Amino acid sequence: MLKFTLEQVAQMLGGTVEGNPHAEVFTIAKIQEAQEGSIAFLANPKYEPFIYTTQATAVIVNQDFEPKQALHTNLIRVKDAYLAFTRLLEQYQQLKQDAQQGIAANAHIEEGSRLGEGVYVAPFVYIGKNVRIGKHVKIYPHTFIGDNVSIDDHTVIHAGVKIYEGCVIGKHCVIHAGAVIGSEGFGFAPQEDGSYHPIPQVGIVELEDYVRVGANTTIDRATLGKTLVKQGAKLDNLIQVAHNVIIGKHTVIAAQTGIAGSTEIGNHCMIGGQVGFVGHIKVADKTIIGAQSGILDTISEEGGKWQGSPAMPMSKYYRVQAVLRKLPELWRKLNQLS
Repeated sequence: MLKFTLEQVAQMLGGTVEGNPHAEVFTIAKIQEAQEGSIAFLANPKYEPFIYTTQATAVIVNQDFEPKQALHTNLIRVKDAYLAFTRLLEQYQQLKQDAQQGIAANAHIEEGSRLGEGVYVAPFVYIGKNVRIGKHVKIYPHTFIGDNVSIDDHTVIHAGVKIYEGCVIGKHCVIHAGAVIGSEGFGFAPQEDGSYHPIPQVGIVELEDYVRVGANTTIDRATLGKTLVKQGAKLDNLIQVAHNVIIGKHTVIAAQTGIAGSTEIGNHCMIGGQVGFVGHIKVADKTIIGAQSGILDTISEEGGKWQGSPAMPMSKYYRVQAVLRKLPELWRKLNQLS
């Protein structure tokens, strides 16, 4: 169990303690659910009533917070309570992960593989031949890592992930449970008799640094070359990324989105849930796409906002929706005229 004094926490966050600096905390909780030994935060004013009843040992608050009633908890005052609490969560998670090191006796590692210092390999992990794993990588139970895979420093691979042969994972990546990296691309050549002949998919998947992949998301290997997810991109759960797709830097994509083969999505895009992309199109940088949209053609204008299926500029989409709501009344009036 990791324990910290409030003084240590305040130093970590660049804040000051109001109360007992020697009080200890060992867990993090919501302000309305916190118990003794936990630390919470208050950033949204609507949660202020809870600070007067919370059992938390300490609450992180903004520097200008002025209590309206007596408090029964310690305070850590910071410039931005929400940002400070986020930093605390990151530090707490990192410390827990850093405490995990070593290779389980029932993990299986094939010949020729090299593991860096501080690596954690959990029970029932399989690591193939000639795999390179960097420093302080964490690999959780029932993970499969194929031959010739490369995983760089400080990456976390959660339980049940499958990384097929030859794929490349960068530094500080997080791949959540059940994700599949490098599965065969969906490529088939139609035959004269109406059947389909599978096209070998001999490329790889590459995730650059600081990429996050959600649970049960699948990223297919390229037919040739690589399927590429660039630095800082964040993929939610249950996303399908087809072969030879390119996803730009710091683009975020919500759950249940499907991206067909050879589509290129730009940098700093924001894509809602259940969006569908046809193949072989491009999406410009800083594009915003609303949930359940269908992207059927290239989007060339940088910074545009799109919605609908087929997608159209968002401002036009809302005008169309306003007209659609009036259609029953317009239809009734047309029938009266006839």
